Amino acid sequence: MHWGGTEESRQDSSSCDFLPGVNMPALDAPEERLRKFKYWGKDASVRRQQRVAASLELRKAKKDEQSLKRRNIGPLSSDVASEVPATRVSLTLDEIIKGVNSLDPTLCFLATQAARKMLSQERNPPLKVMVEAGLIPRLVELLKPPVPPHLQFEAAWALTNIASGTSEQTRAVVEGGAIPPLTELLSSPHATVCEQAVWALGNIAGDGPEFRDLVISGGAIPHLLALLSSAIPITFLRNVTWTLSNLCRNKNPYPSQAAVRQVLPALTHLLCHHDSEVLSDTCWALSYLTDGHNERIGQVVDTGVLPRLVELMAGSELSVLSPALRTVGNIVTGTDQQTQKALDAGMLQALPQLLRHPKSSVQKEATWALSNVAAGPPHHIQQLIASDILPALVALLKSAEFKVQKEAVWTVANFTTGASVEQLFQLVHAGVLGPLMDLLTVPDVRIVVIILDVVACVLQAAEKVREKASLCLLLEELGGVDRIEALQLHENRQISRSALSIIEKHFSEEEEEAISFSLWSPECSCVRIFENPPRCEAPRPGRRL
Repeated sequence: MHWGGTEESRQDSSSCDFLPGVNMPALDAPEERLRKFKYWGKDASVRRQQRVAASLELRKAKKDEQSLKRRNIGPLSSDVASEVPATRVSLTLDEIIKGVNSLDPTLCFLATQAARKMLSQERNPPLKVMVEAGLIPRLVELLKPPVPPHLQFEAAWALTNIASGTSEQTRAVVEGGAIPPLTELLSSPHATVCEQAVWALGNIAGDGPEFRDLVISGGAIPHLLALLSSAIPITFLRNVTWTLSNLCRNKNPYPSQAAVRQVLPALTHLLCHHDSEVLSDTCWALSYLTDGHNERIGQVVDTGVLPRLVELMAGSELSVLSPALRTVGNIVTGTDQQTQKALDAGMLQALPQLLRHPKSSVQKEATWALSNVAAGPPHHIQQLIASDILPALVALLKSAEFKVQKEAVWTVANFTTGASVEQLFQLVHAGVLGPLMDLLTVPDVRIVVIILDVVACVLQAAEKVREKASLCLLLEELGGVDRIEALQLHENRQISRSALSIIEKHFSEEEEEAISFSLWSPECSCVRIFENPPRCEAPRPGRRL
């Protein structure tokens, strides 16, 4: 996906003062699904490879969320305009190739500018043609001193747009030797030359981990951080932030620990900025850094950014809300201690409005985050209950888009396998069983298996505290027994076996007699509180990644 600057964006002179002292101007088997949870198995890297292989939609990086590369289609900036020859000519491709290689400074500039303009076309820019014409080595030479800044700017702009293309075209820029001179231009006294170099390096780093690491090893990070401590326009700051986010992006391998340690303090400061684009790219950077092992999550948590992330989650700006939610969601896939810090920061207070958000993508992401809180110990589940989130969860189960309903089912499954019996009864009394019974008719085999597991777990817990009679009656009234009986004939063996097991254990003729007796028994009550309630004995799935 290409993105281009506009003349208005380049002329923006908004100010920012976010840094102290700085004035900046302008699979049917249960074990298969259990492997998608956080604590299943011993090797975290294997678990994450399995997660990637499963292609969970929430974990896919979407190009419409944050651009990997951006093409500059904006006009020439003003600080080098006075040095530009006034003559305007129209050149053919052959004339451009000859002119770029000319020793005549004026002709070289005009040809380079013409090449840049062709590469800045909104539709079908001739990136491939320019690469095949062999222009990249010459454009790289034009980045180096003593080339005048207006010519460096045009060459950098042309290379920026070539690097915004395919991986093959980006590789041609890298192999043409562009990274070292572009890194040197980060120290240029001419702001627009420097900004264009930032943009070009951002495109190169956004291609993947190989080129990202080349940009990092070339020494770009200290230069970028130095720019944050200087007076730069807001449009320039946006480009620096976006480039830093691309240096945090991608894994296999992740960015080096040294690079992360360099970048994190700057991201922490940028998170306090007022500009939505700066905030968005900063949050995306943090989301990339938390999409890893617990140690990497811990690096981000230890910076103290969680309260600010939760604050941004509660905002109205979707471009900021989404990556902030993603980052917090990543953090609660970590240890119980890391999850507790997210809860202490007010995560659960921000979730209800996100579960009711008009965009289903936000609902889905919020429900995924909630499912990982529900996978925690009982005191996490109790905090979830105390936050009055259950009504919103039940509403999603009833009427949300199916992709959101699936996440809500996972949340219930996690809750069920980790909760005390008292907490389970609170879940049941919130009305969760009705929509779960309705979802037994969906064609998604995995979801049906999960729901049957939930039913079996709740019945097992109720039986231990002699409340099964009431629960069985409730399931009967909700039409659940009829649906479970029908699933005994399902073509999927896992579903049919699970349904048969539930019917035989809890709804056979012998069980009905026992239920009939208990309903007449004076000891029977629909709700009871227990001082030391037993826990469901189903295997604990843990958190999903």
